[in-house]
Amino acid sequence: MCTLVLPSNIEYAMPYARIAITLPKDLVAAADRRAREIDRSRSRVIAEALRAYLESPPAAPPAQVREPVRPAYGSDAIGSARRAQLERDLARSPAERLRNAEAAARTARAHRAPRGRRHQIIGFDSYDDFYEWKQSHR
Repeated sequence: MCTLVLPSNIEYAMPYARIAITLPKDLVAAADRRAREIDRSRSRVIAEALRAYLESPPAAPPAQVREPVRPAYGSDAIGSARRAQLERDLARSPAERLRNAEAAARTARAHRAPRGRRHQIIGFDSYDDFYEWKQSHR
């Protein structure tokens, strides 16, 4: 007769998923200390803490776990305008969108600055240097 002895602190029947999370270093150190104290893995300690958190009533969650509330996309004036433009664009057919894009490209080419002389910024140490430059570039 052969007997298989399994350690009681390992849950073989439960499927696991590997995840990556970012935690503050002091929280990881505390989890490691607790894991050493009770002779468990860090993953097990964190899983048990998460289970305890999820079993607690939702009316009183710990304040440290809450993330700051971020406004939804389109809740400000610019976001609303961008969303409305996106919805108008998506309501058009692909052919209409292509015609509009070609018209916008033609408009941009028509209003493009001439390619001849380019603007530049030149600094001078003194007015005399500027005056000398101006005389030589007439």
